[in-house]
Amino acid sequence: MSVTKNEFGKVNGKEIFKFCIENKNGMKACVINYGAILTELWVPDKDGKLADVVLGYDTLEPYFENGSFFGATVGPVANRTANASFVLDGKTYNLAVNDGVNNLHSDHAKGYHKVVYDYETGDNFVSFSMKDDDMNMGFPGNKCVKVTYSLSDDNELKIHYEASSDKDTVINMTNHSYFNLKGHDQGKIEDHILTINASKFTPVVAGAIPTGELKNVEGTVFDFTKATEVGARIADDEEQLKLVQGYDHNWVLDDYEKGFRKIATVSVPSASRVMEVYTDLPAVQFYAGNCIGATVGKNDTSYGPRCGLCLETQYSPDSANHPEWPSCVYGPDRKYDTCTSYKFV
Repeated sequence: MSVTKNEFGKVNGKEIFKFCIENKNGMKACVINYGAILTELWVPDKDGKLADVVLGYDTLEPYFENGSFFGATVGPVANRTANASFVLDGKTYNLAVNDGVNNLHSDHAKGYHKVVYDYETGDNFVSFSMKDDDMNMGFPGNKCVKVTYSLSDDNELKIHYEASSDKDTVINMTNHSYFNLKGHDQGKIEDHILTINASKFTPVVAGAIPTGELKNVEGTVFDFTKATEVGARIADDEEQLKLVQGYDHNWVLDDYEKGFRKIATVSVPSASRVMEVYTDLPAVQFYAGNCIGATVGKNDTSYGPRCGLCLETQYSPDSANHPEWPSCVYGPDRKYDTCTSYKFV
């Protein structure tokens, strides 16, 4: 196992480095201290052939915009918050109105995907840390945040999120990597086969805000309890799909009380790679990349809609406004501490 460090550019005079963690099988994860972003993930197939299976950029500058959030650590609150506000302990907190009338991913300019992090490395890990001031982006609490990427010889990339706050606040971080198990430069992901261990999902209204209902997936296009091709039903005449141009919904995961467990599996017959997703969180946003804007990625690859898919583990979107759901409120008496892993078998 090894970790290498190379210069990747500068942001406002601060040096940015690319760290690559490599295991005995040749699997390699590369991350940068700008946005704690996963930029590369090289994974062997059954014959040992490596492919980079995440979308991203070769250089630092495109990550300054990164409208699709390729590989980004999103926080302090990922996904959507209705009307860009929430009430906590009787007080209303207002956030950036940046997605219609709602808030998406905290703040496009100041969110955790735009932060220059301090870093620490070990034999098989890179840790990124930063401090986030009280009321930055509208969120209460002085926060200390840490994100650790580690790689095992079992081809498991684990992301460990930690945060403490001196006031009650809401924290709901995620990683926004787009996966294509054929390789980042191999076109559409409709042929990927997906299983999600979830019997319910949260329907949405226009703007992709949950209605508050937890709806059974059985008998719907949202039933991935059995392995199903991503593209099999994505164009069905279903209002929920039309609202977001395909799959961009939140699944309420089964067995939340069991903690860290397998919640999803992705495979693609043509590439002989299988990815298992594990988390201790209650939900996952499956996004089929419907709205990836035309952009040039790594190796001059033209990216576009549905050339990568996201499985963003998290609390359900708009959880801050749904106290009946698992709580994303953290503070002096409750530290944020959660893990997600992507394991290739």
